[in-house]
Amino acid sequence: MNTSFLKKLGLLKKNDGTSTGLKSSNSGEYIESYSPVDGKLIGSVSVTTKKEYEKVIKTSQKAAIAWRQVPAPKRGDIVRQYGDALRTNKEALGNLVSYEMGKSLQEGYGEVQEMIDICDFAVGLSRQLYGLTMHSERPNHRMYEQWHPLGVVGIISAFNFPVAVWSWNSMIALICGNTSVWKPSEKAPMCGVACQNLFAKVLKANKVPEGVSCVVNGDYKIGEMMTADTRVPLVSATGSSRMGRIVGAKVAERFGKSLLELGGNNAIIVTPNADMNLLLTGAVFGAVGTCGQRCTSTRRLIVHEDVYDKVKKSLVKAYKQIKIGNPLDAKMHMGPLIDEDAVKTFSEAIKQGKEEGANYIVKGGVLKGKGYESGCYVKPAVAEADNKMKIVQHETFAPILYLMKYKGGLENAIAMQNDVPQGLSSAIMTTNLREAELFLSNNGSDCGIANVNIGTSGAEIGGAFGGEKETGGGRESGSDAWKAYMRRQTNTINYSTTLPLAQGITFDF
Repeated sequence: MNTSFLKKLGLLKKNDGTSTGLKSSNSGEYIESYSPVDGKLIGSVSVTTKKEYEKVIKTSQKAAIAWRQVPAPKRGDIVRQYGDALRTNKEALGNLVSYEMGKSLQEGYGEVQEMIDICDFAVGLSRQLYGLTMHSERPNHRMYEQWHPLGVVGIISAFNFPVAVWSWNSMIALICGNTSVWKPSEKAPMCGVACQNLFAKVLKANKVPEGVSCVVNGDYKIGEMMTADTRVPLVSATGSSRMGRIVGAKVAERFGKSLLELGGNNAIIVTPNADMNLLLTGAVFGAVGTCGQRCTSTRRLIVHEDVYDKVKKSLVKAYKQIKIGNPLDAKMHMGPLIDEDAVKTFSEAIKQGKEEGANYIVKGGVLKGKGYESGCYVKPAVAEADNKMKIVQHETFAPILYLMKYKGGLENAIAMQNDVPQGLSSAIMTTNLREAELFLSNNGSDCGIANVNIGTSGAEIGGAFGGEKETGGGRESGSDAWKAYMRRQTNTINYSTTLPLAQGITFDF
């Protein structure tokens, strides 16, 4: 395989596909990144020691003092330049994302495009960090609020979006005047190093102080250092609900702020008024895109009994057309799972589903043979199931779609959709205006994202991204999500010659 993209991203000491030249740590420990595409070693990344972590945080703290004094529009211009660097390196970085993580090449390019888009968004936002003015109840007083940087923002990202989620957080944090310390997933560390390499050139060219953007590498132990660190006022963590419980509790214990974007158990409701062509496109891509490893992946299809058989038949036919193989081949719809542990989880979930009575109308399984030597390729599964099954209530990060039937009115389908612990993304397929509006009302979906006539995945950066319940309640990316990266301050100015006190209190001085 041509790995010239590694050289372009500064990840090869020699263009031999094995040595990264990144072994600069004194820890003597390295994360070896193997591609799920072909099982080959991409490179090794040094594990950050506690001593090195301390140095990073202190450097980042120092940089934060200087960075917050740079006018926000100028900070935005630095982010703009990084967006231009990403445009230049979109193909190379997209190939790395696909090769290290396993998502299709189109999705790899799409993820880098999301980085470019958030840079553009952040540039505009750097001139729009608005506060409010309020009328004071006291004469000759003025009140207003303003927003200040927090300081060092810690970012813990997951393997499934190894570059985009960092950019959602970091680019917004940076234009808000913060510095960032990023712990990429240990399952996709090369992507983190590549992003930092590109950004470091931009920062150096602009004589930005060292420490504005930093990367630390390692497993959960590095994450524990960050979540317990009072010098990191905000920790943004993306991952499982189990991980989020640990991070949220630890950060709250020290009165820090956490931004949690966790698991999803996303459903599409299909009414008798659905456009079946839209349904198939949304459901199939939602279920098998990124090999079912998106937090917004479609896990459940809740179908009205009048169209259930038709949907079932169409799904089985559509799944026969899914092409599975090397994700760097643009003809493939689906690549591998991230690693063999993920394959094991997939197989165990199918087994548990059978034990609970699920009927597999598309039998999933592990693929073997030529092209599947890495052991990470699977065939996606579709099962008729009951929403109350334990395996259905649980988020399995794999391409398993549960098909279930509802009877009666739309209220019954909405109740089924909401009857899971997670609350990230949701969708309804209908051409009926009343059904669409009910789904979007306060009696409708309880998720952070609710779509009509599109699937559950594919959120745009312009809107705030995140969900409720066990999804964590955090919001990243667009809208006013920037406020999470700043502290609010209310200011009152007295421009009179007297000092009126509250409740008419007076002192006889």
